[in-house]
Amino acid sequence: MSKKKVLVVGGTGYLGQHILQGYAEIHGSPYDLAFTHQSSPPPQALLDAIPHSFAFHVDLKTGEGFEAISNSFGQPDVVVNCAAISVPRICEVDPAAAFAINVPSSLVEWLSSFRKSTTLLIHLSTDQVYEGEKSFYKEDDETDPVNVYGKSKIAAEQFISEKYSNFAILRSSIIFGPQTISPVPKSLPIQWIDSALAKGKKMDFFHDEYRCPVFVKDVVAIILALTNKWISDNKPMQLLLNVGGPERVSRAQMAEVVAHIRGYDASLINIVSALSVDRGVKSPSDISMDITKLVQTLNISPIPYKDGVKLTLDAEAKC
Repeated sequence: MSKKKVLVVGGTGYLGQHILQGYAEIHGSPYDLAFTHQSSPPPQALLDAIPHSFAFHVDLKTGEGFEAISNSFGQPDVVVNCAAISVPRICEVDPAAAFAINVPSSLVEWLSSFRKSTTLLIHLSTDQVYEGEKSFYKEDDETDPVNVYGKSKIAAEQFISEKYSNFAILRSSIIFGPQTISPVPKSLPIQWIDSALAKGKKMDFFHDEYRCPVFVKDVVAIILALTNKWISDNKPMQLLLNVGGPERVSRAQMAEVVAHIRGYDASLINIVSALSVDRGVKSPSDISMDITKLVQTLNISPIPYKDGVKLTLDAEAKC
């Protein structure tokens, strides 16, 4: 039986590298893998770790580079799109760029150009599509984002659902976990908290911003499960799922768990209100999510935050 083809758009980013690693580690290597990258050349460490993958330079604004994928890799069976401008402050400064990258119009146009539009598109969205005025949002709750990042991501969801017929949209919370094969430059949540507390100086953490942080390996497991579901069911999917951990956690609580595991002085965690800090962008206060639909659909239960933090810190210690 011929191998299925998987393309990871944004494969050199944090989640993208973990996804590629997840597919590559499956016993029997049932997938041919390809990924897109923005910077050239792609990281050598990633190419070395996943030696039989194809790397393609693609401009998501114009779609330049997709034709090269068609010519040398062919039509993918599954595309995982995790490319985005995901820093809310940057989106606020340049809304046009945020919408151009975060709404995958060139990607959907390319997928629709194949004679058989059978590719499954797994698209990463965000919990920031919710307004943040209540706890444990469900997928069918109203979306009313408070910043440009959230607005660009809800626009992406609407674009995909209107223009494409085979998709799974994952509204992800904060993703945390070990560093990637080729280290990413952006600050990782647990590593940043650990580094800040290790300096022994007081740091401010918000008590009134709530999320459902999710361990990166759980996100990868969800994407692999969706891939298997699509291949085994062989019928179009139109799925929207909240993807978060099982707990509603504040920024201060996130730090307290790290401090407890590491044995840091908890008094270093200075608990403040999010309203006391001007971050140049409005942030929703409580976008915790109900993940019942995820658990029931895929029979996957993401691990508790504390367990994920332990795994993250253990992995960092081995580096």
